[in-house]
Amino acid sequence: MSTTGGIVILKEMLPKLAPSEKKIATYIINNPQEAISLTVNELAKKSATSGAAVIRLCKSLDLKGYQDLKLRIAGDLRKPGEHVGYQDIQPNESANSIIKKMIDNTIQTVRETADMLNKDELQKAVDILRASRRIHFIGVGASSIAAEDAQQKFLRIDKTAYAFKDMHMAATLVANAEEKDVVVGISFSGETPEIAKILQLAKENKVTTISLTKYGRSTVAEQADVNLYTSASSEPTFRSGATSSRLAQLQVVDILFMCVASMQYEETVKHLGATRDAVDFLTMNGNGNNKKG
Repeated sequence: MSTTGGIVILKEMLPKLAPSEKKIATYIINNPQEAISLTVNELAKKSATSGAAVIRLCKSLDLKGYQDLKLRIAGDLRKPGEHVGYQDIQPNESANSIIKKMIDNTIQTVRETADMLNKDELQKAVDILRASRRIHFIGVGASSIAAEDAQQKFLRIDKTAYAFKDMHMAATLVANAEEKDVVVGISFSGETPEIAKILQLAKENKVTTISLTKYGRSTVAEQADVNLYTSASSEPTFRSGATSSRLAQLQVVDILFMCVASMQYEETVKHLGATRDAVDFLTMNGNGNNKKG
């Protein structure tokens, strides 16, 4: 169970909540220190709602219950420092200022995504990937970058991995997938119709599915056996290559890869050594020296 991320989850889900749930969430966001000491009925009274609404809020947030929410908020309050929020660039802004904003945005995205990850779901995904026969990473647009990165990483440790931008090719491969295969659907919005349909096709063929989306309920997440979330990372106006969301997806791919690699450490070292030697071989000239670029 995660012990942080409560405030981030509340802020990111706020626009999607029902009116009574939104009142409770707003009260908690504005009064986090007080909220963690309140019972369900006390919080309901403070927010002029009902105990049932508090319970519904926890369900809408995809949390295990009110204690889970309080635990996460308490963890947030123990973390040092305050973030400055996602910052957009301005007309004719200096390079130094843009560098600072990009660093701040990246750090915030990485921290919030770490808070979003449910450790139980993460472990399920790791176990599935480790035991799989073939891994099919599916992503469209900017999410295809994360899919290709995942393919490259898992290929290096001798996992049979595919990454497809062409959804017709992906559907063809998934249609012939077997039960020991796994399909990983990557969609920041969680509403990419092609990804949802590929996951649905996989489930109909009894193939295990994993989703990687921004936090919250979505069409893609509903089609997956295991759900992994990134921060919603409020994208600024200039979202070249979906900057924050792409970084968040790459972070989760790295975490999955490192977890699998750690569980089969000796095998990983052997395979990484072999792939490194193969790449070095390609850069050697006939005298056994590295080529000069």
